Amino acid sequence: MSLILSFLQSTIGRKSLMALTGFVLVVFVMGHMLGNLQIFLGAEAINAYAYKLHNLLPASALWAVRLFLIACIAVHVWAAVTLTLDNRKARPQNYYKKRVIQATYSSRTMRMSGIILLAFIFFHIAHFTVRSVPSMKYNEPGVISKKLDASNYSIPTEVPLVKKGEAVLKNGQKIMTFNVHDMMIAGFKSKIVSLFYIFATGLLCLHLTHGVSSMFQSLGIRNSFWRIRLDRFALFYGWTVFLGFAIIPIAALAGILTADPSGGLTSHAQILKNEAIAHELYSQELTLR
Repeated sequence: MSLILSFLQSTIGRKSLMALTGFVLVVFVMGHMLGNLQIFLGAEAINAYAYKLHNLLPASALWAVRLFLIACIAVHVWAAVTLTLDNRKARPQNYYKKRVIQATYSSRTMRMSGIILLAFIFFHIAHFTVRSVPSMKYNEPGVISKKLDASNYSIPTEVPLVKKGEAVLKNGQKIMTFNVHDMMIAGFKSKIVSLFYIFATGLLCLHLTHGVSSMFQSLGIRNSFWRIRLDRFALFYGWTVFLGFAIIPIAALAGILTADPSGGLTSHAQILKNEAIAHELYSQELTLR
């Protein structure tokens, strides 16, 4: 036990911990991004995805996963902070100046981007997971409608779980799920919130660009042959994550993503379409008169 603790407290041990926890977080970020991008498939897809996340596993297992991710973040931050402090104590100032010239912008901003990203994680959890941000408590009735300025119709906080355009039934009753689709659009209608998300994902891109490449080096699997290839992969991965996350608030602000109070019901969409056709025909009739 003492040998394990000694290893984990050593420089190599902490770098290994930082790399392993970083790998877990890298995989999670990609999965989270792919899940969020389902909003472009419509309300049915993103709401079903959110429903499965919260109901596929027992509540205890879901919280175990959440605590594991939080633990990974905590260990990652602890390793980063302690290694940085050790480097400052052991490294002369003139040596630092020489190394800065060769360092990339991503590597030089790791500490700054890491601190801001940590603050962003707390805000993101409060914003969309806990839904406790003042004036953005989407669990409360009417908040989503207010954010979307839906004065002519009400957007519910819960909608039917939909599959192939039809409501999913259980014992003859509709299965209800939280209206994640409209909540995300409502959340990103705020320019300040959207700009903060885009800025934070930009920093995440920088962080990942350096972090993914350094992860392989810490694990001892990065050599002169693989260095350029891994750096290119890290750059590609970082930009993919940035574009994947940033496109959602941009699409919400641009009006590409619109609310669907039905949760994706085909019948509701058809009714709206029929109403639009009827309105157009009526307008043509009035013109002819």
